[in-house]
Amino acid sequence: MRRVSVKTMFLLVETGAAASMLVLTFLLSNLTGQGWVLLAGALLTACALFWMFLLTLFFARRLSRFTNDLCQTMDSMISGGQEPARAEDRETIFARISYRLSRLYNILQENRRRVDEERRELQTLVSDISHQVKTPVANLKMVTDTLLAKPVTEQERRDFLQGIRSQTDKLEFLVQSMGKASRLETGAVTLEKKDAPLLDTLAQAMSGIVYGAEQKGVSVEVQCPDDLRVSHDSKWTAEALFNLLDNAVKYTPAGGKISVSVEQWEMYVKLDVADTGKGIPESRQAAIFRRFYREEEVHDQPGVGIGLYLAREIISRQGGYIKVASEVGRGSTFSVFLPRR
Repeated sequence: MRRVSVKTMFLLVETGAAASMLVLTFLLSNLTGQGWVLLAGALLTACALFWMFLLTLFFARRLSRFTNDLCQTMDSMISGGQEPARAEDRETIFARISYRLSRLYNILQENRRRVDEERRELQTLVSDISHQVKTPVANLKMVTDTLLAKPVTEQERRDFLQGIRSQTDKLEFLVQSMGKASRLETGAVTLEKKDAPLLDTLAQAMSGIVYGAEQKGVSVEVQCPDDLRVSHDSKWTAEALFNLLDNAVKYTPAGGKISVSVEQWEMYVKLDVADTGKGIPESRQAAIFRRFYREEEVHDQPGVGIGLYLAREIISRQGGYIKVASEVGRGSTFSVFLPRR
C-alpha cells in the first residue's frame, strides 16, 4: 500500500471538504431556486478553505519544530548529552512522546554505565592476570636459561626441576582459579541448590586440607550436627569452604589450631572457620575479598589471592554472605551464613 505524506493528506482533506460543500450548496440552490444560496455557499466554502489553510500551516510549522527538536534530542541521547526536558502538559501527544524519550534516555545511560564498568573490570582483570603470570613465567625462563647455558650437578638439576615444577603448579592453580571465577561471573555455571547434609559438604572441603594440616602440625576440630540439612549447592559450597580452610592452614603457624563450628539460626545456618594465625588488621579486612589481593608480608606463601574472592562469590550467589572478625596476633574467624531454605 502506497504511503501518503502528511502534506498530501491535508490537501486531500481540504479538497474533499471544499468539493462536498460546493456540491451541497449547488443542490440547495437548485431545490430552493434561490441564487443567493449558491453565493452564500461559495463564500462559506472560501472561508472554510481559508481557515483550514491556516490550520494546516500552523500544524505544519509545529510538526516541523517538533521534528527538529526530536532529532536534536535523539542526537543528544546518542552522544550521552543531557536528559530530554519533559513537557509540562502531560495530556498532549508531545508530552507522552517526551516521557518515553526520557525513559529511553535513562535506559541508554544505564546501559552505557554498565558497559563502562564492564570495560574497567576487564582492563583490571587483564592487568591483574598479566601481573600474576609475569613472575612464574620469568622464573621459568631464568631456570631454563640457566640449565641451557652451563653444566650443573645432579643435585642442582633436581633443585632446578623442582623450581620448574613449583612455578608450573602455580600457573596451573592460577588458570584453574580464574576459570572457576570466570564461569561463575559469566553465568556459564548455575548453582543448583538442593537439600543436602551440610556435614557431607564440609567433609568434602576438609579432605583437601587434611594432609597439609598434618604436615604443618596444625590440629583441626569440627563440630557439626550429623542430621543438619541445608539447601545449597554441595560441590561449589565445598569449594568455598575449602578456600577458607586452605587459607587458615597457610597462615596458622605450626602447632596452631583450626576450629570449625556450626550454629542453626532461624533464617540462616552459620558456619565459623576460626584459626590461631597471624590475624588481619582491621584496615585491611574489607580488601581481602578483592580479586588477587594479597598482603605484602605473605607474598612468600603459595597462592594468587583469589580464594576469598571466589568463596564470597559462591556464597553470595546462593543468597548467603561471609563476615570476618580478626585481631592481629590472635587469629581470624570467617563466618559463612547460608539460608536454610
